[in-house]
Amino acid sequence: MADYLRLEGIRKNFGSFQALRDIHLVIEKGEFVCFLGPSGCGKTTLLRIIAGLETQTAGSIRQGERDISVLPPAQRDYGIVFQSYALFPNLTVADNVAYGLVNRKQPRAATRERVEELLKLVGLPGSGVKYPAQLSGGQQQRIALARALATKPGLLLLDEPLSALDALERVRLRHEIRSLQNKLGVTTIMVTHDQEEALSVADRIVVMNHGVIEQVGTPQEVYSEPATAFVADFVGKVNRLAAVAEGEGMLRCGHLHLPWLPSWGAELAPGSAFTLYLRPEDRVLEGLTGEHPHQCVGTVRRVDFLGGNCLAEMQVEGLPEQPIHLQFSLNQMRDFDVREGTTLRFALRAERLRAFVSAPASVAASASA
Repeated sequence: MADYLRLEGIRKNFGSFQALRDIHLVIEKGEFVCFLGPSGCGKTTLLRIIAGLETQTAGSIRQGERDISVLPPAQRDYGIVFQSYALFPNLTVADNVAYGLVNRKQPRAATRERVEELLKLVGLPGSGVKYPAQLSGGQQQRIALARALATKPGLLLLDEPLSALDALERVRLRHEIRSLQNKLGVTTIMVTHDQEEALSVADRIVVMNHGVIEQVGTPQEVYSEPATAFVADFVGKVNRLAAVAEGEGMLRCGHLHLPWLPSWGAELAPGSAFTLYLRPEDRVLEGLTGEHPHQCVGTVRRVDFLGGNCLAEMQVEGLPEQPIHLQFSLNQMRDFDVREGTTLRFALRAERLRAFVSAPASVAASASA
C-alpha cells in the first residue's frame, strides 16, 4: 500500500491546555483506521484538524501529494459523518444526499442517478421522498453516510457515528460500514471510545491518551501485545497483579514464581516492582499435574453472566489481596462445575503475561503478602 495521509508533529493548544502533543502518524491508502481512547484524550480534536475544522498549533498534514496543512475544509478531499447525523430536517432524504453534488453544480440527471445509487448502496432504496424525521436513528445515519460518500471523496471521516444508536443497531451498522468500506476501498478514519467497535472493524487502531499516541497496531497486536500499561488496561478486560523482580530471570507474584520474558525488555534489578497484566481467557484448565509451575487453586467468589461467556472472580490461595477473573464459556461452566463457592484448579499462561514497571512503592509490599 502507498502512504495516503501523513501527520507530522501535530500539536494543538487551547490556551494553556495542550490537547495534542507531537502526533506522528501515517495512514495508507484504503486503510480503515480507528482512533480509540477515553473521553478527552484528543481523538476528536485530531480528526477535526485533519478535516480543517480546527487548526493545529504546529505540524503538517499531507494527503496524497498535497500539503493540506492550512487549506480550508472546502478545499480538502473528504466526506464526514457526525455522531448527531447533522441532516437537514427541512430537506428530503434525496436532497440531503444530493447536497454536496448540488453545491458542485452537477447536472440534475447525474445527481439523481448518483442519489439513487447511494440509497441502494446503504440499503435504503426508494427512501428519497421521505424526510429525516420519518426514519429511525440507524436509517438517518445511513443517509448521513450516503451524503458523505456522494462526491466520491478520497478520505472518509467518521466521528463516533454509532454512539447514539442502541446496541443491536450499532453492531449491525458497524458491520455494514466495514463492508461498504471494503467494497469502495475508501481510506477511512473512525473516532470511537468503544473498544469492541474498534477491534471488530479496524485494520489498525491508534490508541490515544492525554493528547499522545500510546500505540498503533492491528487489533490483534493492540489486544495481545500492548505497548504500555494504559493500553493493557484500556483495551479489553484484564487482571492486574502486583509482582517483584527476584533476579535470575524470575518474578514473584504472591506464592507464584514466573519467568521474565524477553519481550518485556531488559531485566531489572531484584526488588523492582511491576504490575502484571493477564487476560481472563489466558489460563489452562485441563491436563494439569502437581508439577505445573504456574498452577493455582482458587475459590469462586462471584460469577458474572455475560451471555455466551461468564466471568468468574477467583480468590486464589497465596494471593489474598489479588483476586483473579477468569473467563469461561457456558459449556466450560458446566464441565468444570464453575459456580459460587466451588474450588477450581487452573494454571496461568505465563507466556501471555505483560509486565510494566509500577510507580507506587506500596506495590512491592502487596506482592509479598
